[in-house]
Amino acid sequence: MRPTARPGSAALEEGWRCLGNRSKRRPPADAVKRGAAAVSTFEEMKEPDDQDTDGEKSVTSKSDGKKSLRSSKSESRSPVQEDNTFLEDDTDETFNEGEGSYLEEDSDEERLEGSLSSFQYDDLQSTTVPQQTPAPAVEEAEEEVKKKISESFFYDYMELASMPFVTLDSNIPLDLLTLVHSFGYDCRKRANLQLLDDSIAIYIAGNQLIFLNLKTKEQIYLRSSSGEGIGVIGVHPHKTYFTVAEKGSFPDIIIYEYPSLRPYRILRDGTEKGYAYVDFNYSGNLLASVGSNPDYTLTIWNWKEEQPILRTKAFSQEVFKVTFNPDNEEQLTTSGSGHIKFWEMAFTFTGLKLQGSLGRFGKTITTDIEGYMELPDGKVLSGSEWGNMLLWEGGLIKVELCRGTSKSCHNGPINQIMLYEGEVITVGSDGYVRDANGAIWKLDLSFSNITQDPECLFSFHSGAIEAVAVSPLTYLMATTALDCSVRIYDFASKTPLAQMKFKQGGTALVWVPRMVNFTGAQIIVGFEDGVVRILELYDPKGLTIFAGRKKILDADIQLKQVFKPHTACVTALAYERDGEILATGSKDQTVFFFEVERDYKPIGYINTPGPVCQLMWSPMSHPESTLLIMCENGYILEAPLPTIKQEEDDHDVVSYEIKDMCIKCFHFSSVKSKILRLIEIEKRERQRELKEKIREERRNKLAAEMGEDGEKEFQEEEEEEEEEEEEEEPLPEIFIPSTPSPILCGFYSEPGKFWVSLGGYDSGFLYHCEFPPCDESSDFKEQKDEPIDVRYLADTEDNPIQTITFNINKVMMFCGMKNGAIRVYVLNQNDPSLTSLVDYWHFNMHDNNYGCIKSIASSFDDRFLVTAGADGNIFVFNIFSEFMLRKDMKAKVPSPRFGIETEPIPEDIEDPKAYSIENARRKREHDKLMKEVGEIKAQKREQIKALRSEFCKLLEMNEKLPKHMQFKRTDFDVDSQIRAEMHRKTAFKIQQVEKELAWEKEKHELGLMKLKNRFRDPLESDTIVVHAILSDHKISSYRLVQPSKYSKFKRASQSERKPSKLDRFEKEGPGRKDSQRDAGGSVTIQEESIVEKGKKFRPKTLSEIIVENQIEKTRKLILKAERAQLKIQQRKKEWEELYKSKPGDDYEDPKDLQAIKEAQVYMGDFNLKTAPDYKIPEHMRINAAKKEEELGHLDSLVHGNKRHMNKCILSLRDLKVAVVEEIQCLVEELKNIQSTLHISKHIPIPKIPQIHPEEVPEKRFQYDEETLLNFKQQQMKSNDEKSPGVEQTGSGGPVGGFLKLSSGKDGDLTTRDSISRSSKASTFSLDIPKCLEFEKAEPTDVELEIMKRDEIKHVYMQQYLVNRIKELVVTFDAELRLLRHQKLKLDTQMKLSDLHHVTLFQEILLLKNFEKQENVLQERVNSLDKEEQYMQWKINETLKEMEEKKNEITKLQEQEKALYAGFQAAIGENNKFANFLMKVLKKKIKRVKKKEVEGDADEDEESEESSEEESSLESDEDESESEDEVFDDSICPTNCDVALFELALQLREKRLDIEEALVEEKKIVDNLKKEYDTLSKKVKIVATNLNAAEEALEAYQREKQQRLNELLVVIPLKLHQIEYVVFGEIPSDLSGTLVFSNHALRRLQERIRELQEENSKQQKLNKEWRERRKQLIREKREMTKTIHKMEETVRQLMISKFGRVVNLEALQTLSVNTTLEELKIRKLRKELANAKEMKMWEEKIAQMRWELMMKTKEHTRKLYQMNDLCIEKKKLDSRLNTLQNQQGNAFQGPREADVVAREEVTELIQLQAERISALKEEIALLRRKGGLILPPIQSPREKEIQPADL
Repeated sequence: MRPTARPGSAALEEGWRCLGNRSKRRPPADAVKRGAAAVSTFEEMKEPDDQDTDGEKSVTSKSDGKKSLRSSKSESRSPVQEDNTFLEDDTDETFNEGEGSYLEEDSDEERLEGSLSSFQYDDLQSTTVPQQTPAPAVEEAEEEVKKKISESFFYDYMELASMPFVTLDSNIPLDLLTLVHSFGYDCRKRANLQLLDDSIAIYIAGNQLIFLNLKTKEQIYLRSSSGEGIGVIGVHPHKTYFTVAEKGSFPDIIIYEYPSLRPYRILRDGTEKGYAYVDFNYSGNLLASVGSNPDYTLTIWNWKEEQPILRTKAFSQEVFKVTFNPDNEEQLTTSGSGHIKFWEMAFTFTGLKLQGSLGRFGKTITTDIEGYMELPDGKVLSGSEWGNMLLWEGGLIKVELCRGTSKSCHNGPINQIMLYEGEVITVGSDGYVRDANGAIWKLDLSFSNITQDPECLFSFHSGAIEAVAVSPLTYLMATTALDCSVRIYDFASKTPLAQMKFKQGGTALVWVPRMVNFTGAQIIVGFEDGVVRILELYDPKGLTIFAGRKKILDADIQLKQVFKPHTACVTALAYERDGEILATGSKDQTVFFFEVERDYKPIGYINTPGPVCQLMWSPMSHPESTLLIMCENGYILEAPLPTIKQEEDDHDVVSYEIKDMCIKCFHFSSVKSKILRLIEIEKRERQRELKEKIREERRNKLAAEMGEDGEKEFQEEEEEEEEEEEEEEPLPEIFIPSTPSPILCGFYSEPGKFWVSLGGYDSGFLYHCEFPPCDESSDFKEQKDEPIDVRYLADTEDNPIQTITFNINKVMMFCGMKNGAIRVYVLNQNDPSLTSLVDYWHFNMHDNNYGCIKSIASSFDDRFLVTAGADGNIFVFNIFSEFMLRKDMKAKVPSPRFGIETEPIPEDIEDPKAYSIENARRKREHDKLMKEVGEIKAQKREQIKALRSEFCKLLEMNEKLPKHMQFKRTDFDVDSQIRAEMHRKTAFKIQQVEKELAWEKEKHELGLMKLKNRFRDPLESDTIVVHAILSDHKISSYRLVQPSKYSKFKRASQSERKPSKLDRFEKEGPGRKDSQRDAGGSVTIQEESIVEKGKKFRPKTLSEIIVENQIEKTRKLILKAERAQLKIQQRKKEWEELYKSKPGDDYEDPKDLQAIKEAQVYMGDFNLKTAPDYKIPEHMRINAAKKEEELGHLDSLVHGNKRHMNKCILSLRDLKVAVVEEIQCLVEELKNIQSTLHISKHIPIPKIPQIHPEEVPEKRFQYDEETLLNFKQQQMKSNDEKSPGVEQTGSGGPVGGFLKLSSGKDGDLTTRDSISRSSKASTFSLDIPKCLEFEKAEPTDVELEIMKRDEIKHVYMQQYLVNRIKELVVTFDAELRLLRHQKLKLDTQMKLSDLHHVTLFQEILLLKNFEKQENVLQERVNSLDKEEQYMQWKINETLKEMEEKKNEITKLQEQEKALYAGFQAAIGENNKFANFLMKVLKKKIKRVKKKEVEGDADEDEESEESSEEESSLESDEDESESEDEVFDDSICPTNCDVALFELALQLREKRLDIEEALVEEKKIVDNLKKEYDTLSKKVKIVATNLNAAEEALEAYQREKQQRLNELLVVIPLKLHQIEYVVFGEIPSDLSGTLVFSNHALRRLQERIRELQEENSKQQKLNKEWRERRKQLIREKREMTKTIHKMEETVRQLMISKFGRVVNLEALQTLSVNTTLEELKIRKLRKELANAKEMKMWEEKIAQMRWELMMKTKEHTRKLYQMNDLCIEKKKLDSRLNTLQNQQGNAFQGPREADVVAREEVTELIQLQAERISALKEEIALLRRKGGLILPPIQSPREKEIQPADL
């Protein structure tokens, strides 16, 4: 091919590679211009700030107004990688040599070469480094360009993007075609969909990269830089860059910045022809690329520096994919055809290298691996061709993964594997997850049963587009493809309108012309099964709108007509220019004609010598209407207009074939080799003429210079040249390919002439041909024809024209090329010879490898051009025009015809094996012939039947003859051996057949057994249909299977949730904690006798009486103290119980709490379950186990109801059988009775009801030989009936076939018992006398009377039996109707239960998805709750133990106080050794074998009650003890009571024991406190974790509820049940409505009234209780005041009586000290003993007292006198003082009155001091009484501080 003819980027590459490769080829003219521009800007790289805004805007334009040409590929490279070959090229050899053109003039070629060379030299000298530059300078330049590229550097997109090719000096604008929109998507290209953000997706469409906005559906385009297509795309992990890997010769990888879409980096020389896959690493700093055929190079790039890091060959076969391991960026994986390879970047002694390990399949079949995924642990999970997954580790297959039932994961190869939130998602080519039908879907990956449905965002054709057609009236376009769909687009508004799916793929499509359908609303489509369908397009908005109609589309398609003219795919459709005839062509080598006006009535067909590829009717300019038929194998036919037969009956016509049509044929013969030979001859002739001219000039020159010598020298040179010419190469031979070149397309030029384009060897030219005259005798196959003219097509040697179309005025010829390019030739008007076929516009649009343009069409007004390619892309272009297009342009969809919605849709032909029109006619003729043959066979059978009947009559006649005259049966045999031989052969054949069919028999028996096990055994009861006898009513039972798994067992529920805090509080009760604290035991009273038994009765003396009285008095005091103490304790208990029952400040009534809880659960303004903040109550939470129980309960109920109804129906069936049996018996009796009656008195016998086969389904499985034969006949009959219309199924359904019961076997339905019953005589039966064989005699009168009576009786019994039969029938029918009514109600319930079952099952699936995580959360909550309860129990136990220890400490302290009090009482008052004995008792000594107690003071301070309950006496004595000197306690002092001393020592030991016990108990209490503090902290932590876990569980429950809310629940409603209307109509959207039952609605309405009443009642109660509360507050205040007054009164009384506030309880509990009382009794006895001795002295004392009394009386009288004198003296003194004051001496010296008053006050103070001391002694005495110690006297202030409970 010539370089000048190469378009676009292909020519660009080939031309500019001549610089580096010293090529001899010449670049195209546009490459020269672009090359100059590129070289001039080789070193001028723009920074982002230097780029103009126009350049940036042009990136996102749709090539509107692109006037600038792009630079060549090698010249547009970055300065970082300067091409050394560019500097080393010899400029002398750049473009000076090239191939000569065989179509252009030599002068043009020389002019082009000269201009190119000079132009290139100038640019090279001005922009590049001179060739004489020394080597060091070159090295320095290389070092400079290898510097780090600036991060802000960007390339110019306009210099990179490929541009259209236009021939020189053609004046064709570059923007002749401008891309407007793309309607296609190449869904079969690997990795052809990437997301840049949430709304922008990118994908490859031929030579464009399309940016699709998923929300606005707008498109933005980026052009390929090479012009040869885009291999693959990739997106940076940060979504800030994306890569475009090109295809072509040494293609580039261009990395664009997003969202500015500016070229950022260019990676060069990564592969030879194209890239298969690219991938960024996880951090985004490296890029991996793998090349396609032939090199398969794997390259790791530092893409920001445009430098390759590592490079190696990936594999020797095709590589599909390469990816980095996201968890280890030093590991890579590649996969492809029959391999997977694991790579690792490793440092070796030679540097960083790629080390690959090939995966070994082992025993697994070698497979192509499309998709794989690296797992976090380093393993790799890959797919396979058969759909399973392979797990790789260490280069070996560890396991093969499949589904649970050993089924493959996919039915086909797995294309992609992803890891999403811990779940593996596989994408297969079987349509699961991935759409293989050309669509872009949006999927929700939560995969729960309540996930959103997949949403189809865009829908496209899948695979190659077979045909496209545009509307003749508006901007509508129709397309079809092998994906079985037909689609309609509005290409003006860039909107897909409608689509329609079929069973077979479409192969041809034509828009019906306006002459046939004026509205332009019909399209005709041909399919690959030979069917042709006419579709009607209409606007559904013009139809009648019904209520509840779904969203109305902008357009819709309806099937109008369908017929099948061909048996292979339809390849061409064409309407005659007047619209009267439709022609269809197919690969079955036929062309069918239809009459359009008569509903496409078939006219006939013609056979063609090859598969038809194109049909074209002659244009209006031709005088006759002819059809141009092009066949793929080189034949072109011209058929005249077929003759239309007018209303002729064609039933007698055997075939539609048209045999008398005069068809012209042109059999193309290859002439390309002849053309090339002529071109070579012409070239050599020109060279020879040029040489002759040069020789003549040289001869003349030599003759003029040298004369005769010059002539001789010239002759010698001629001889040498002649010798050289003898070595000239021979001319190319004439070559004709063995396989004819395929015809691709063609068109009419003139009548009888046409142009045709061929592929294969003959491509590169457009051939002008002429049909030879029609000769019916000639054979098409032997005919060889050559074209009359050719036109050379530049650059089409390997890229022929696939399809051609013209604009309206025929000045532009649009060509679709094999490599997906669009070529537009600009022609002169009225130029059928194509003499102006020179200038053209060429642009690569579709994929260069497989994007062959299948169809091309222009709009009705020549504003748009549409192309459809084999790569699945559909491009719409704006044709260059001076008129601007409106942005809001939109196509008008045809309005629907009147009544189109009521027209019946024709029955479609969906069976690909259906008869074609011709085959159907032939089948009809064949059936007619077979019918005639059948009639002849029937006649023969009748003759044979007549002969058989005659033979049977002869046999009967023979039987009637006497035996001696009868012929034997064997006498009728013609030959006895014949019958025996027939029997023998028949038995042998049967035996052979049995042997042959033994395996089949066993196979079918096993199959029957499997079917029985699979379908019959699980059945609990089959369907039984019971029919009524008199009416058509019937009732059927349920086909009941065994109970489901849910109703059989109860699944183990998940761990039960812990009870809530409120529930625990209710269970424990409010007083539990208080009851736990009450650890004190009850006070036990032990009465001990302190008085010995009295002695025997004897007279008592006064002293004994006094002693006994004293003892009795002591005993009573003790009892009184104990009673008082018991009473005090009892009162304390009562007070404690009263205080316990007293509610706290935050106390609430449990009834109120329960009411509040119920109100919170069942009342209030709650959110709906769909609300985001809805909180699920605990009793309403559900899990999979509960839902399965609910489903099982539902299944059990349904199964029980159905089983009960089946029992009722079965009983009804048994009743019918019994009724039929009884009716049979009654009919037999009725017949017997009627046999004795005269016929005139007979009543019609009722018909015996029949038992239908449906009523006894168990009989279906009972068969015999006759049944099997009937089944075989039915099978054979059904196989013979091939016509779909003849095949009709019987109404019996399952009764058909071998399951159908013969009518003759109905009697088998009755049992033997019924037969026996029928044979017996019933109670109403009569004994019918048998006819005697005697001669008949005249009956007597008695006999007549008996006969008359019998007749009356028989008539009565006849009527009775008939009535009985009617009664049985009517009763049975009534029972059936009643049961049928019940079953209808049950059916409704069962349907509702089925709907509920579906909902429950969906909920189970959803809950099972949530169950695992919910169980984890629930177990965590339960464990934390158990831990909290355990720790709370430990805290309670610790508190209980602390209370016990404190009680023990209190008891010990009381024992210590009692010890001191007892000892104090034993000492008595005024004992001079009291202090000594007390010191002995309190002395601290170190005891043997016991630890010293240290730090008592500190521990006492830490203790809560140690310092508060110590007596003041003990503290005073301790202080006094510390002040005394050390004394000796081992010796009892003189005059000290030894018993008291010994008692002090004993009590000291007890005191020490008590103190040691106190110390131990306090230590234990301290340890318990520490443990309590630790547990409290842990409880808080656990409570916090528990709350967090409960919140997480609650959130998960909320999420689960939300997913449950998303499930759809079906509720059947009638129209009258819908009360939600808008303007009197039911709205189309019912999503905002609620569904209520009438009962629930009435209950809610009643509840409103109840709540209103309850609200008023509660308001009233609230008012009353508020008043009650106010009253109680007032009473409380009054009681408080009364208590204060009484306390003040008691205080005053205590002060007045005791002088201070005392503890009355302590006073009441004072008891007698036993020791002291014993001492007193001893003292009393001694006193009585000494009483006698003292009596005498007492008498003397009495005498002296009397005398003293007399003296005292006298002295008293004198004192009275003295007192009177003193009073008088006082009065005088006062008077004297008054007089002195009056005399002015009041202020002189001390006043006497003051002195006297001071003395009196002093005396009074002394008197009071003595009185106080006396009172103290009295108080001390009172304290010692009873051995108890009163609490110390406290001041009123201390009393106020004292707690109230004391």
